[in-house]
Amino acid sequence: MHGGDGSEVSSARNSRVTTVRPLDVTDNESTKDQPPKLCGFLNKLAGKGPLRGFKTRWFVYDPRKCYLYYFKTPQDSLPLGHIEIADACFSYEVDAGDEGQFEIHTSGNDFILKAPNRQVMRYWLQQLQQKRWEFCNARGAARDSWNSPTLPDLPTGLVAKDTDAFSYEKPSDSTESVRNEFAMEIAPEGLVGVNAARNPAAQPSTINFSLKQWGTELRNSMSHLRAGRGSSENRRSVFYTSSEEWEMIDPTSKDFQDLATQEYTRKSQLEANRVSLGSAFTFDFSRNSSRPKRPFLRDMIGPSKNRSSNEASPVEWSVSNGNKPSESQLKIQSLQEELARLKEEHTSQKELVRLLQQTLRGSQYDKRSSSIQPGGAPDGMELVREKDQQIQALSAHIEKLGLEKESLHQEVKSLKNKVGELNEQLGMLMETIQAKDEVIIKNSSSHTEEASIPSKDLQELGRLKDSLQGYTTQNKFLNKEILELTVLRRNAVAREKALEAKCTGLEAKLCQIESKYLVLLQEVKNPVCSGEQGPAREVISRLLEDALGVETPEHPEHTLLKPHAVSEFDVFGFKTMPEDDEEEQLVAKVRALDLKSLSFTDQEVSVGVKWENYLASTMNREMVRTPELKGLIRSGIPHEHRSKVWKWCVCFHVKKFRDTVPPDYFNQLLQEALEKQNPASKQIELDLLRTLPNNKHYASPTSEGIQKLRNILLAFSWRNPDIGYCQGLNRLAAVALLYLDQEDAFWCLVAIVEVFMPRDYYTKTLLGSQVDQRVFKDLMSEKLPRLHVHFEQYKVDFSLITFNWFLVVFVDSVVSDILFKIWDSFLYEGPKIIFRFALALFKYKEEEMLKLQDSMAIFKYLRYFTHTILDARKLMSIAFGGMNPFPLRQIQNRRTFHLEKVRLELTELEAIRQNFLQQRDTSLEGRGLISDDEEDND
Repeated sequence: MHGGDGSEVSSARNSRVTTVRPLDVTDNESTKDQPPKLCGFLNKLAGKGPLRGFKTRWFVYDPRKCYLYYFKTPQDSLPLGHIEIADACFSYEVDAGDEGQFEIHTSGNDFILKAPNRQVMRYWLQQLQQKRWEFCNARGAARDSWNSPTLPDLPTGLVAKDTDAFSYEKPSDSTESVRNEFAMEIAPEGLVGVNAARNPAAQPSTINFSLKQWGTELRNSMSHLRAGRGSSENRRSVFYTSSEEWEMIDPTSKDFQDLATQEYTRKSQLEANRVSLGSAFTFDFSRNSSRPKRPFLRDMIGPSKNRSSNEASPVEWSVSNGNKPSESQLKIQSLQEELARLKEEHTSQKELVRLLQQTLRGSQYDKRSSSIQPGGAPDGMELVREKDQQIQALSAHIEKLGLEKESLHQEVKSLKNKVGELNEQLGMLMETIQAKDEVIIKNSSSHTEEASIPSKDLQELGRLKDSLQGYTTQNKFLNKEILELTVLRRNAVAREKALEAKCTGLEAKLCQIESKYLVLLQEVKNPVCSGEQGPAREVISRLLEDALGVETPEHPEHTLLKPHAVSEFDVFGFKTMPEDDEEEQLVAKVRALDLKSLSFTDQEVSVGVKWENYLASTMNREMVRTPELKGLIRSGIPHEHRSKVWKWCVCFHVKKFRDTVPPDYFNQLLQEALEKQNPASKQIELDLLRTLPNNKHYASPTSEGIQKLRNILLAFSWRNPDIGYCQGLNRLAAVALLYLDQEDAFWCLVAIVEVFMPRDYYTKTLLGSQVDQRVFKDLMSEKLPRLHVHFEQYKVDFSLITFNWFLVVFVDSVVSDILFKIWDSFLYEGPKIIFRFALALFKYKEEEMLKLQDSMAIFKYLRYFTHTILDARKLMSIAFGGMNPFPLRQIQNRRTFHLEKVRLELTELEAIRQNFLQQRDTSLEGRGLISDDEEDND
């Protein structure tokens, strides 16, 4: 796709369509500055043949490319695909079979999507229309936007104020007023936006099985695997019977704990209800209420208590329903009462038998004890005989009771059989009653229909009103669609004509330039020695004027025939053209054109594509430190994405500091530094205009960057009173301000001084900086031994040049394009990058330096050679490839070693200084002043 970012067009301010802002907990400070995010669940038609069906997908709109990406879940990092919205058109049918279904037609494919309801569908369609309108207007307004495949992220620093890529063309007021008449839909709460990801997606009812893109789905699914995930979610199986649905749910851990205690109760209940279900299941069965059961007439008349066959008798059921009990039901009731009476009598007889058995055992014991006594009395024998007779009588009585018991058991069995037959008859009667109920319901419904014949007209009228409202909404939407497509087509035709005219003009200008250069070559072949002004002289002077011509606001060139001219300032705000010397202007223009041509190489385009793919994969998640991101940053961050990545890098490194301070910490520091006396403020004021004098954002006291730079340095000096202000901090903060806001640039300075660099790096002694120079000399002897020996031979101290490289991270030492590529890796990896690129710069020009055979020539070459290096790709290849291996542990060990040596040297120098001062004071005290008179006397 083409052009600039369409999510910030000024016309969007007048639109009535509202969107849902993302609620990201980790980025709550910048949420208020972010544009609204369009995302949510939709069902997408996928598959082929019998496998074709709707699948639930998470859709996210990307304003950089005007793509609508869709993912399997909101947590996935890889999109399943995308829909190009910039060249798409939308439609939907009012009388479609599925509510909320709409279509997106693109040049390559047609997509059928389905929203939960019509309101959500209309919201999505109006939002997509708005995004398409904004993107296409911005694409047509940006200069040379047809050469850019994507829309950039809006920078937040000073470079966001002056780039042509962010100047938008305001559409006509009449067109906007017509469009706004159709924009009426409001975002449904909880169905669109980032909050929708927290709600479960509505699953489509149709079959949704597809084998397409199974590899990507599998990779996305694997990212969600967690330990114990399967045990925390219940799996459901649905069983269908003739009249109802039942769901089988896996038991949870609590169910397993209670299973042992519930199993016996479950079995007893099954036996009591005379239901044979086999062994006890380890599943819970719950009736599915999605398919309602056909009600009986008694259920429609009034609610009744649900009772089982063991809880309510048929007579009670009849009485509760207002029916008179029949003769069979009365007989069943009497038999049940008789059965209950017999059971009570049987229980009392059993108790009597138990008492008699106890009495018999006691009498037998007395009989044995009396027979054992010597010389028992005759009265005891009589007592024994009486007891025997009683025992015989009781035995006969027990036999009689046993016979009665048997007869009662037989009678109970017969009664049970009769009860079963009566229950069967009762069931048949209940079925008959149910059939009668159905007939009554059918007859009553027919009477109701006959009575409601006049109300059919009202129902038809209501249905027609709903259809009319639906067609009215569809008409408004289609009118807006036709209007926008017409305007966009007209704009596309105008852009095409402009391109054709520009191409024709450039071809004509090319022919003119070729003819002029033929004259120039002829002049070179046959030089004119005389100083007379001829046609050739005039042509040469005009060629020089054209070559020195610079695009300025005072003398703008024709916008249609303007080639890729070199402007006075580059995209970072640095001045590219000197003011006076024509020769230097030509050299600067050649350098600028070379840099621009290098930016159009296939490698740069490939890097841009890789960054677009990576940012598309991070739409549903935050960036994290990975080898992939490290490789991308080492290849350079595109200008349009640098603000976003720099801010993430700074926040990552200073997170431990920002978590311990209040949100308005920077404003508090600045307020205190302004209100109280700050010893560093005087030096800060002196260095403000000397920071980056060749950058237009810091060129004058009224420049916007000057005030922001002052605030950052004052706040930092108040935060670090031991450092206060050191020359070099102003340049670090100034570079950070080009791509970051004021507060983020302050934290960037904190990250560099307090996290990246060792202690005492920016103090008065510059102890850490001196140590790094010695470490760099060791690395030079290892990585570039020939060049190191060459410098030693001619006694060239290159630390006089490299000291400033390390102190300000190459600011003003290399061309701006290379500078910001170095800073990309520096903010991600830390100070090791400075060593890499310092060695790479020497390696890049090693052969030229070895040819120099004079110390003054070598030193003079070292002062300007870095500005002649333009190929950033080659330099980064040397830094990250030719310098390997490059372990950080080696640098840390060497720092520790040289730190001790420098401290010892400083201690010795301090001792020598104190000794010198003491000797000087002593010599001054011993000397006396001699007057002129005394000299005369001598």
